[in-house]
Amino acid sequence: MNPLLITVEDLFTPTKAATHNIANLTRTYRCNLLAFKPNPVIAKKICRYTFEKYGRPSWYFDRLLYCVPLHYAYMLKLPLLVYGENVAFEYGGLDKTENYSARELIFNTVAPGIDFEELKALGISEDELIYLKAPTRQQLDALDPMYLSYFVPWNDFKNYEFAKTRGFKDLSNEWNRSNYIDNFSHIDSFGFVLGSWCKYPKYGHCFATDFASRMVRNGMITREKAVALAEEKDPNLDPFIVADFCQFTGMTPEEFYAALEKLYNKEIFYKNELGQWRLKPEIIAARRKG
Repeated sequence: MNPLLITVEDLFTPTKAATHNIANLTRTYRCNLLAFKPNPVIAKKICRYTFEKYGRPSWYFDRLLYCVPLHYAYMLKLPLLVYGENVAFEYGGLDKTENYSARELIFNTVAPGIDFEELKALGISEDELIYLKAPTRQQLDALDPMYLSYFVPWNDFKNYEFAKTRGFKDLSNEWNRSNYIDNFSHIDSFGFVLGSWCKYPKYGHCFATDFASRMVRNGMITREKAVALAEEKDPNLDPFIVADFCQFTGMTPEEFYAALEKLYNKEIFYKNELGQWRLKPEIIAARRKG
């Protein structure tokens, strides 16, 4: 096979590991790479808007990640697209039946469509939104996107160990993230991972819970250890994430935290005497009980 790699740049400050890894990938496997670099002016407007209104700071880039490869594959007449993990099964979504096809990936709830009239009101033209549109059903039916995880047991940790043998670098000696329990996932940039953390004020859990759960399923730690890790890490919002997101969007820290304040779900959170949001004791008790 002669695969063409397709990526979407998120425009936040890249980590040194990410810069190395993308170059190493093309060099090691001798593949061509097609990189889609979004318009930074448009990206800044949309990222700020979707964060303040929907609590989805990375929606713009997530949507591009879902749409752009499909559009390119159709235009270049390359019907076979190979994705890694099934997003719905690994991170949550609408799919309930596992199969190899990723044709319905664009309709997953990770990056749902937003009314373009809202985005046009920001001063963005229809032409500039073209890659945020899902392909038509006719275009999708001409493609055969597939999940590798349907054919190969998907294990983040084994994948990581394999990748290291091919030159992959993690965040060791670069960034000790206060809200993660690993140093090799979601390592592309600083500001982008705000999106995964924003699950916490909405639902009371985020990536530490997700990752610890996989460790339990893989027999690496006990459920009790996973709960302890989630309680320790999930509430933390790493300051480098905040700083990079604010720098990119032009938000002041005051504007950022004012927007963040609106995201907290009062059914599961309360404010303590110091004005800090904390999960309600009954929510914590229920999680520990299982």
